[in-house]
Amino acid sequence: MPQLAACQYGKDNIRVYKVHRDEKTGLQSVTEMTVCVLLDGEIETSYTQADNSVVVPTDTMKQTTYIMAKQHPVNPPELFASILAAHFTDTYKHVHTAKVKVITHRWTRMTIDGEPHPHSFLRDGSETRNAEATSKEGQGISVRSAIVGLLVLKSTGSAFHGFIQDEFTILQETNDRILSTDVDCGWTWETFSTLHAVEEVGSKFDDTWNTAREITLKTFANDNSASVQNTMYQMCEQILAAETGVDAVDYSLPNKHYFEIDLSWHKGLENTGKDAEVYAPQSSPNGLIQCTVKRDGK
Repeated sequence: MPQLAACQYGKDNIRVYKVHRDEKTGLQSVTEMTVCVLLDGEIETSYTQADNSVVVPTDTMKQTTYIMAKQHPVNPPELFASILAAHFTDTYKHVHTAKVKVITHRWTRMTIDGEPHPHSFLRDGSETRNAEATSKEGQGISVRSAIVGLLVLKSTGSAFHGFIQDEFTILQETNDRILSTDVDCGWTWETFSTLHAVEEVGSKFDDTWNTAREITLKTFANDNSASVQNTMYQMCEQILAAETGVDAVDYSLPNKHYFEIDLSWHKGLENTGKDAEVYAPQSSPNGLIQCTVKRDGK
């Protein structure tokens, strides 16, 4: 007899834009988000018995997201995700778990004639600030913050040697290579007992996100990298040291390769080793290096 092993459902790709207008200064601030809501609980009969009486319509989730965005702050995104997740577990008693993911897209204020413009912005890259909140009945709210899509590159200061070499290996050791990656960095906070506990963190969410980004960029740039593995571990250590409220830090870094092009066939033109200047960027395949570092005792 088959049994339903797991189930959840919700609304994905809810696009939300909110503007804050300061009447005194005339300054406007904008936030654009993509939100995903997923619910779990006593909903099995909607799958096994076509019982829709336990279903909160996904359109209701969308409308609720809009209403919560109107009635509550959407920044920091960790707080808004927690407010939305807690709403669903508090409002619908048969819903025991609500997961909310918020992707905040970059709108950076324009500088015109040396002055910040009061209401004009530009999209300066694909990097996003992400937040995930999971509200579980009787277990509090867990929150994960993240930096996603931060594309970085350095033209030297990276090596890779001393690795296993056998009959399947053609990769040559190197003391100098290009290092580039799309940073996906996340950190998980200590579980919050209530929504009020999330609210009390306040601006620390923003401060920690900025600190984690600064650590990532500074370590990437300054570390004479022996490997992506070691460089990302150093980043994790520093973020844990900077914020005691964080339980764990994780990184996922694809290694974006740039290969030397042998041009010696053209009149002996040297373009390898110390003479390499022109490279061929590679889209795939790529290395993928991941790790999670937890605080001692966690």
